[in-house]
This record gives sequence, C-alpha cells and structure tokens, in this order.
Amino acid sequence: VALSPARRAELPTMKPFRATHIWCNIIVALQSEVEVKRRRHHLKHHDDCFLGSDAVDLILSHLLQNNYFGQAEISRSKVVRLCQALMDNKVYEAVGTKLFGKDKESTFEDSNCSLYRFTTMHRQEQVHFSTCTDANPHDSSLEELLSNLSLKPVTPSHIETSQLSPTVVVEVWQEQTILRLLQLIELPILDTLLDRKEHRSKPQNVSTNTDVITNNHLDREILKAFGDSRENDWLSSAIDLLEFLPDSRVVEISRNLPESSSDIDQCKMLLFDAIAKHYNQTKDPLLANDFFDIHTGVAELLVNGKFEPALEATQLCLKLLDSRNRDELRRLLHFTAVTTQPASIALQKGIENRIVMKRTFGKAIVSNKNLPKGKADLLVLFLLDHQKDVFKVPGSLHKMVSEKLMFIQSGGDPDRDTGHTYCERLTHAACESNMRKTTRDELLLLLKTIDENPKLPAKEKKKVLSQFNKSHPAVFIQYYFNALRKS
Repeated sequence: VALSPARRAELPTMKPFRATHIWCNIIVALQSEVEVKRRRHHLKHHDDCFLGSDAVDLILSHLLQNNYFGQAEISRSKVVRLCQALMDNKVYEAVGTKLFGKDKESTFEDSNCSLYRFTTMHRQEQVHFSTCTDANPHDSSLEELLSNLSLKPVTPSHIETSQLSPTVVVEVWQEQTILRLLQLIELPILDTLLDRKEHRSKPQNVSTNTDVITNNHLDREILKAFGDSRENDWLSSAIDLLEFLPDSRVVEISRNLPESSSDIDQCKMLLFDAIAKHYNQTKDPLLANDFFDIHTGVAELLVNGKFEPALEATQLCLKLLDSRNRDELRRLLHFTAVTTQPASIALQKGIENRIVMKRTFGKAIVSNKNLPKGKADLLVLFLLDHQKDVFKVPGSLHKMVSEKLMFIQSGGDPDRDTGHTYCERLTHAACESNMRKTTRDELLLLLKTIDENPKLPAKEKKKVLSQFNKSHPAVFIQYYFNALRKS
C-alpha cells in the first residue's frame, strides 16, 4: 500500500549508527578542511594532494573538538590507524605508489613527505550520510575498529554541538598555542605574538628580460633533463626548492645543465650552488624574528638537555608561522636531511655534509644579532635532526584547543575562561605569607650550602655561621634542630 506524502513525512527519519555517524563526520571534516593543492613528489607534479601529517593533525583536532569518545585518550598513533582504515576503504589513495603500472600495497604514513588524494567517489564538495553510509563498511566493523583502538562512542546527545565560525577557530588555535608556549618557556614580551599578523607572501622576482623562460617551461625542461633520475630523492628535494627561487636563477640553472643527463653528480652540485647562493643573499630568516623570545627559550631548553619540551616548543613556534614560510622551511629542512644521508654526494671535501648545510643555510633559517652564535647553531642542528617531527601539532595543543572550543560551544565566555591559569590575585596577607616562606626556604638552602661546603676552612666556616646566627637566629635554630632530629 502506497503511503501519502503527508503520512511519509510523519515517519521517523533513519539516522546512521553512532560509529557510522562519526566515520562520515571525519570524512566531511577531512574533505572540507585539509589543504589540497598541487604538490611535487619524486620529480613529478601531482594535482589535488594533501600531506599525511596534515590529515592526522586535522582528524585528531576534529575528534577532540567534537568529544565523540568522552574522556578517552586519543593519540596520534590511534589516528594513524583510523587514517589507514580510511585509505583501505578507498576514501583516498596514496600518490606515487604505482610500481610497473600496478598499485603496490601502501601503508599510511604520518609524514610531511607522503602524499594522498581523494578518490573519485569522495571528491565532492559535501558527503551526505546516505551516500556516505553506502560507501562505508558495516557499522559492526566500524565498532570493532574503534573497540580495537579503545575508543567507545558516547551517546549521540553528547556529540551534537553548535558550529563555530572559521575565524573563531583560528583565533582559538593561536591563543592556545601561545598559552601552551607560556607553559614551556618564559616569554617576557607578548606584544609581538598577540599583535602579529600573517606576513604577506614574498613576491616572486619577475624579470623584465624577454629572453627569460617562464616558470612552467622551466619546470618542463628541468623534468626532461632529469627524466632518468625520477627516483632520486636528492634531486627531487632540490627541485622542490626551486619554487622559491627567482626566475632568473632558475633560468641560469636550466641553461648550465650538463649536456649529458647521466652526469648526476654535476647536476647536483649545480643545484646546490644555486640554492646556496640564493639563501646566502636572503635577508629575512624563515624563522621570523618576531619569535626571537621563543627561539631563545628553545635554545635554553636544548642547552639544559630538555629535548622533549624543546621539540614541543619548536612545533608550537612553527604553528605560528605564516603558511608560505612554513612550507619553504619544510622543503629546505627536507633538502638538508636528504643531503646529509651517508650515501649522499660530498658537498665539500673533508667536511661532513651536516656541517656544510648548517653553515650554508643556518642564517637563512634563524638569524638575530641578539642570539649567540652557539645557540643559533644548536637550534639549526636540532631542526635538521628532527625535520620529520617539528611540523607535527603536539597532542597537548590539540587537547587545549578542544577544551576551549567545547567551552565556547556550550555558551561560555571565551574571554573569561582560558582553561589554564597562570596567575591569580592574592590577598595582602597571602602575599606576605608566600614571601616569608620563600625567604626562609632560600636562607635554609644557603645555610646548608655553607655547612656542607668541604672547601671552606673550619675557622672561616665558624665565623660565617656565627654571622648568620646573629642575622637570622630563627632559621639557624631550625636548621640545626632538624639536623639533630634526623641524626
């Protein structure tokens, strides 16, 4: 019996199960927010690609922001497994994985060197639940996947949240990034961070010479010249940097290529010399001097051997960089990493490639007259050694942003609650009490240092202790009374 339109409208609408609901939302978020653009991989340009690390960052942020799994811990490794499941179900595919014309098995990589592209089925502006459900695995298999990751979806009522404007989300990310930096390092002046606006993209040098070849033609000529070296990472990473070189210098490279394309080492040295010459003439470092206090703080952490906080602070600093500087720095660091591999061509006789790259590109990465050369070199070498990790977004920041966005979505005032307290107003009595306690603790530490100093002569020690007793008798009695009790 056919139902009338009015009767059909009264029937409850079928909604996807919780796991499928989450699955579809992940696809929609990834599809609409991840940066998709033309990228180069192994000397070939690929259209409509995104980075593996960007996908992990975005999905992790989406899961935390929407609180799908309550208080469950969501790590990057769990998100990587989700990304693998998305790829296994043909939501997107790895780029450049064909071998002899056939697709080889690929594993999702949380890397800024791995490229992925949405499949034809999912390459659209919006994915509706009806079509999404048809293209996805059964809800039971999704539940099993989430169970294996120790992720249990909460009730649907807990995951319905109001949408926030992109401007608010961007501001929250910047605010929470700075707040997390304050937890890791001391920043005496915040004005340059709070008032900083994204730098305008550096204009490409355009030559007025009519003989200069266009960038597109240069790309084709270079690719043709290196056609026999498609799987050479050294050449690929070097050519990636040519996008940031002026036309005149790229033309110079093209016209000076050796006649024999088999002379790969000569081609490499030509590229290296041209890239080095360009960055030696660059005035502004890629790590903007607006972040000088952050650079100093990271260097101090490295000097003190605190490598994990230094890595996180570096990741936060790079998160604040404008997109162009961030992309250029990523490519430059990748180039340095490839050139410092053991099998790489020696750039200068008798000198390790790692040192050559540090000397050549150090000032192009970080340069400030107020930052001692030793600390600047330490920071540059740290970036070179951790180039695969420094562009990832730390989990602590994801959590902070998630909590703040949820607070705003629930109707809270963003200016009243930041989620983290760095100072609080004290009464005069409490302030006096803290001051007395701190002074007493420091005096006890000073007395202990005098008492336990083996290099201080007995006569001199007796004299100093006598003076201390006259000035601070209560502290003197407390120290020796406690010492007698312990003995």
